[in-house]
Amino acid sequence: MLSRLSPVDRAAFMSGMRDYSPTLMAMFSWGLVTGVAMSKSILTVPQALAMSLLVYAGSSQLAVLPLMAAKLPIWTVLLTAAMVNTRFVIFSAGLAPHFSYLSFWRRLTLGYFNGDVVYLLFLKKAFPNGYVPGKEAYFWGMALVSWVFWQVSSIAGILLASAVPDNWGLDLAGTLALVPLIVSAVINRSMFTAVAVAGIVALIAIDLPYRLALPLAVFAAIAAGSIGQVLVERADLRRIRAAQPPASAAERAGLGEKKEP
Repeated sequence: MLSRLSPVDRAAFMSGMRDYSPTLMAMFSWGLVTGVAMSKSILTVPQALAMSLLVYAGSSQLAVLPLMAAKLPIWTVLLTAAMVNTRFVIFSAGLAPHFSYLSFWRRLTLGYFNGDVVYLLFLKKAFPNGYVPGKEAYFWGMALVSWVFWQVSSIAGILLASAVPDNWGLDLAGTLALVPLIVSAVINRSMFTAVAVAGIVALIAIDLPYRLALPLAVFAAIAAGSIGQVLVERADLRRIRAAQPPASAAERAGLGEKKEP
């Protein structure tokens, strides 16, 4: 496959793989936890394998398993999955300016392979909008590695669930492994505000049903980050204006003469 790519795309693809590689252990841990959880739920092994391949969203998979075990109506399962995955609507909106030139089915495929960490690392690259040589290849370098590691770890968890003790705490290990990545992504004050607000809202709303804490935290982060960015831009504009020297009398007179008919 790599031999079919242009030299620019090949280098970008390898760069994406390298940039994503520090997160692989966290991804493997999360996938293993999800696979074990599916296998120890009411799902059969074929059903768990199908969910891993078709859904490819660990948070929503873990969220709906207790509902399925409780035999709640299917609409509650679908609603919960939709609420947990609300953040992907935001991700899609963020990627749209970068890949709007692609065909619908190609964009749909790209959306399936997208993920939280992939989206975060892609944004950190600060690509300009529209077509850029190597940009799509860079995305696929991260996305394909993420998908392969997730499926390998998830399937391993499904098949080896009986050999994994419940007290290993792999879910906590995966969370802790992702913390440095989140911290490194906080590059300005507005992003710090968004992260802080999201964490507070998630903690306050943690006991809400249907995992509503996650979408509420996402929406709160978007609002806080947007407001923070506006305030920062206004403050920067005021500083720029304050730093400019006042116009001299001659300049003011010249401006007044130009305004006369």
